[in-house]
Amino acid sequence: MDYLPITFDPENHRPLYQQLYSWIASEIAAGRLAAGEKLPSKRSAAANLGVSLNTVETALGMLIAEGYLESRPRSGIYVADISPLIPAPRQPDPAPAPPEVQIAENGFSTSGVDVSLFPQKIWARLSREVMEDAPALLNHGPAEGENELRQAIAGYLHELRGVRCTIEQIVVGAGMEYLLGLLAPLLGGTVALEQPGYPKARRIFENSGLTIRDIPVDEAGLRVETLEKTDATAVYVTPSHQFPMGVMMPVGRRLDLLRWAAEDPDRLIVEDDYDSEFRFDGKPVPSLQGMDPHGQVIYVGTFSRSVAPGIRIGYLVLPPRLLERWRDRFAGYSCTVSRLEQQTMARFLSGGHFTRSLNRARGQYRRRRDTLVKALRAAFGTRLSLIGAHTGLHLVAVLRLGLTERELVDRARKAGVRLWGLSHYGTPPSGLTGVGIVLGYGTLSEEEILASVKQLASAWKS
Repeated sequence: MDYLPITFDPENHRPLYQQLYSWIASEIAAGRLAAGEKLPSKRSAAANLGVSLNTVETALGMLIAEGYLESRPRSGIYVADISPLIPAPRQPDPAPAPPEVQIAENGFSTSGVDVSLFPQKIWARLSREVMEDAPALLNHGPAEGENELRQAIAGYLHELRGVRCTIEQIVVGAGMEYLLGLLAPLLGGTVALEQPGYPKARRIFENSGLTIRDIPVDEAGLRVETLEKTDATAVYVTPSHQFPMGVMMPVGRRLDLLRWAAEDPDRLIVEDDYDSEFRFDGKPVPSLQGMDPHGQVIYVGTFSRSVAPGIRIGYLVLPPRLLERWRDRFAGYSCTVSRLEQQTMARFLSGGHFTRSLNRARGQYRRRRDTLVKALRAAFGTRLSLIGAHTGLHLVAVLRLGLTERELVDRARKAGVRLWGLSHYGTPPSGLTGVGIVLGYGTLSEEEILASVKQLASAWKS
């Protein structure tokens, strides 16, 4: 057998590995896969099906464990000798897939990273050292976060992003969502958001009762001239790598935004610098916070992408003018991040491990970015233009294939490739010369990228 003739059902909400498992088991039980028949190699099957290698390995591993298949060393995987009259196996109970499988099956997701790049041994060693050195950390700690971690964050932000702050301005919490939820009541009644923009921030602010004003994005980011015409008292922006368009706000536009804030001392800018560590081309632009002469920028950061999503450590850098209001409102709140993890992260930063780990990850992601860009250009040529490939772990492919966004997304998913169009994140910018598709590559290997683009090229043929 050269390939597995299965077509995945895009309406089936079961993971792909379960669909593959069920199909092979049913084929064996019905006798359509004969005893002794050799299956394609795992890599060949993954490439032909347009799924990750982990998806194929998980499905075949389940079938080998249950006796439907047998693995022969240095030979391959074969159908086991069982009776074709046995009933097809029951569907396996839904269970969380291993992290690698979940990541791979996210397709071109913008929300994940490659956790295999996480320096597990170093983190484990530092964690043990923290526990051995400071058992008192099992008691309550400072509400704003461990002083050692806040000091390390202040040093890191100043060196890499030009952020100017004292440790008193830093608040540590369990992820960006939690911190934005606390911050929302301090922003006034109306907040402006980028359009298209980050859906999770919109949901948080709406759930907090804020009124939303949508501000369109162009090739330089949020359009300040439109913001000036609204009644917004605050604005949430992603200036280093606008989400999802990927454009960088140039210095001139940043100064315009800071001037808007300076016109009213009660105005605030929330700067989400979520992807700034992964800049591949050109020189980094300083953070808005570092350019702010009046103390009206709130800087939001997280280690979810630069270290790992499961280590829920985010932080705010509050302007001095907000500190008293923050403390009055949240007096008595406990820090939501374990003191042990905070101290481990502090040592990870101050010991130089973070910088070395980040440099290795940046090299890996740069190669994946290059692989994706090269494969897309080879597949679609002049019918393609790319936006936002210079920074971060996603880019926007603008396609001129004579197909609508809905057609592109549906055809891709029928081919086993999950992705999203720009309209998933809001109204696409006016003047876009084609259909925008958002492609995240943080969770995909170079092999998976090549296989996925090949599937897209086939699926999107007119």
